[in-house]
Amino acid sequence: MKAVHKIGFIRSKSCILPITIIFLFFIFQETIAQEPPPRPISVTVTQNLGFGAFTLGAMGGTVTISSAGARSATGDIILLNLGYSFSTVTYRLVANPGTMVSLLNGPDVSLPGSNGGSLLLHIGSSNPASPFIMTTIPPAYTVLNIGGTLTVGNSASNPPGNFSGTFYITFIQE
Repeated sequence: MKAVHKIGFIRSKSCILPITIIFLFFIFQETIAQEPPPRPISVTVTQNLGFGAFTLGAMGGTVTISSAGARSATGDIILLNLGYSFSTVTYRLVANPGTMVSLLNGPDVSLPGSNGGSLLLHIGSSNPASPFIMTTIPPAYTVLNIGGTLTVGNSASNPPGNFSGTFYITFIQE
């Protein structure tokens, strides 16, 4: 005689209903995922800091470019419009949304002139103001403008010419 074994499921209305409810509970649950991993901030210079043309008298003074791009002078400096452009330094920043970015300006820098003399450059404030939170989603970018102030001596210590140099800004990502 052969033994026949049947394996089957117990079908009961009282068992199917609770299983269906549990299954539906998991289907409609909101899944929460981890935020994207930190992306190192990407910084690209798109425009250099420029103060344009100006002339000075016996006293000297300062020339300032605001973070909004406006140019002003103090002392006996006269701003000239001779086709030399003035501008903020402009950066394109790419980072994950929610990344907080702070700026740390380096020390004041002495800019040597092509005909002697030197000017003192102080890096100014930024627009948007530091610290700020990135809201753009890559590959979109945030534009950052930074101004500065030149301290100019008298015409004897700063003869006419081109003045240039390098300054440092540290971008801190949190």
